[in-house]
Amino acid sequence: MMSHATRLAALRAELSSLDVDGFLLPRGDEHLGEYVPDSAARLAWLTGFTGSAGCALILPDRAIIFSDGRYQLQLAQQIDPALWQYGHLYETPPQNWLARHGGLARIGYDPKIISEVELRPFIAAGCLMIPLGRNPVDAIWRDRPAVPASQVTIQPDRWTGRSAEDKVATLAETLRDEGQNAVILPDPGCIAWLLNIRGSDLPYLPVALCFAILHAEGTVDLFIDPGRLADPVRAHLGTTTQIHTPDALQGALIALGGKTIRIDQARCPVWFAQTLREAGATILDGVDPCLLPRACKTAAERDGMREAHLLDGIALTRFLCWFEKNGIGLSETDLAGRLLAFRLEADSCLGASFDSIACAGPNAAMMHYMPHRGEDAVIGREMFFLIDSGGQYRSGTTDVTRTIWTGDRPPASWCDQYTRVLKGLIALSRAVFPEATPGYRLDPLARHALWEAGLDFDHGAGHGLGSYLSVHEWPLGFTRRPVLDPVHEHMVLTNEPGYYAPGSHGMRLENAMLATLDTIGEAGRYLRFETLTLAPIDRRGIDVTLLTQTEIDWLDHYHARVFRMLSPYLGDDESAWLNHVCQPL
Repeated sequence: MMSHATRLAALRAELSSLDVDGFLLPRGDEHLGEYVPDSAARLAWLTGFTGSAGCALILPDRAIIFSDGRYQLQLAQQIDPALWQYGHLYETPPQNWLARHGGLARIGYDPKIISEVELRPFIAAGCLMIPLGRNPVDAIWRDRPAVPASQVTIQPDRWTGRSAEDKVATLAETLRDEGQNAVILPDPGCIAWLLNIRGSDLPYLPVALCFAILHAEGTVDLFIDPGRLADPVRAHLGTTTQIHTPDALQGALIALGGKTIRIDQARCPVWFAQTLREAGATILDGVDPCLLPRACKTAAERDGMREAHLLDGIALTRFLCWFEKNGIGLSETDLAGRLLAFRLEADSCLGASFDSIACAGPNAAMMHYMPHRGEDAVIGREMFFLIDSGGQYRSGTTDVTRTIWTGDRPPASWCDQYTRVLKGLIALSRAVFPEATPGYRLDPLARHALWEAGLDFDHGAGHGLGSYLSVHEWPLGFTRRPVLDPVHEHMVLTNEPGYYAPGSHGMRLENAMLATLDTIGEAGRYLRFETLTLAPIDRRGIDVTLLTQTEIDWLDHYHARVFRMLSPYLGDDESAWLNHVCQPL
């Protein structure tokens, strides 16, 4: 096996043969997704960094990896400092670093794995960016895993609430109204939603990796290995969807020459626009038309999400009860596996929605820490144990975090921090706001109590949640940055404030919420949130003197609902435990 030093040296030699001085390597794959198959985990293979966001810049004499605030501690632990520097994506933008250190260097990039929006800042900064005909990492990756090829399955209309034919017809009408002949769909999650299909190409995201072109005439070209589609799936897709092999994609793009094509330049590899422009097509930048209708759940999807969160709450509550008696002395990996086992007892649970973040003590200070057997911590007494996890159910997707104190009561300063995190959860849960308010305007609600004590957390306060699709779905949710993604009725988002003390401890609380109509007033429609997650919140870290009566009432009412909804599905001992931990403050 090649060492990381050997890999970096081999890449530099490959770049020299391609007549470029450096290389920009994003973390994403050809679909620009958060989850990538092993065959496309180029950044992890080259550097050792396994986080879900970031990029690398390789120059002849230096190399650097960038990621966001969730992964700064993980970067420091996973990369070799003799080979790599690391930086913060937003505090030290990669294009600024390259402009300072790259000079007039020719920097290669693979146009199939970077969007036009991602590329544009480098060009604006004066960097000389050179598209490459092949990915240089692939050229040196001798034992690269095979590309996944799972069988495509059907997501029944009873869970989607809309037929694929209806979705295709509606979006095609949108294209016609906007004078567009077609839209490029590179996101398998959007294709899965549009055609009511699923797959298992990725560990936690139930999709089949593929591309599609939706035409204004109401037809779809789907680019996927035909052998992955059994007869029932072909019948489901009907005559409006034409199946093509993946190698037919370039020819199909060239055939669109002279037409007006919609491309979401933030979510589509720049190779598509480059190919279409060379063919004589007119490119119009437009948001992927699947995003908004996918995010606004149908009545069937809303009912499905409630069912999924009920099942998930049963599993998590049984785990938390079990943990109280059995958790001390077990490893983080053991506990993550045990929680998944509880989830899988439900027939409709098909697995985890992401790699569980099970962390104790100082590990909990790493926001997206993943335990690895043999390197993980053992749960002891008098520490915080944070478990952030979720399940993929046929009716919906879940994501929930609880932080448990393993002793009688944390130190007073830690209780203060924990209570401020809880206050943030409650404040965002109780929000009432105009429809289409951008999530970043609501994000401060989750932070205000922490800000009052000079504290904060370096991640968004929540994200969109899919319906048996991605656990991280558009809209981006409650962000620190001024992202204009609006919150509309029927969207499902998470609410997850936290606090992290490097080298000491960390805490986070997370519920999923459904945006619902609150009132229609003179100024328009106002929304509120319905909490979907059902699981007790550990009270041992709460300093009641920091809570208002309104906050106490919210938590008491929430716990009463948790007990009422879950207790009929629990054993006698589990129900008694839940009754105890759900008592009013």
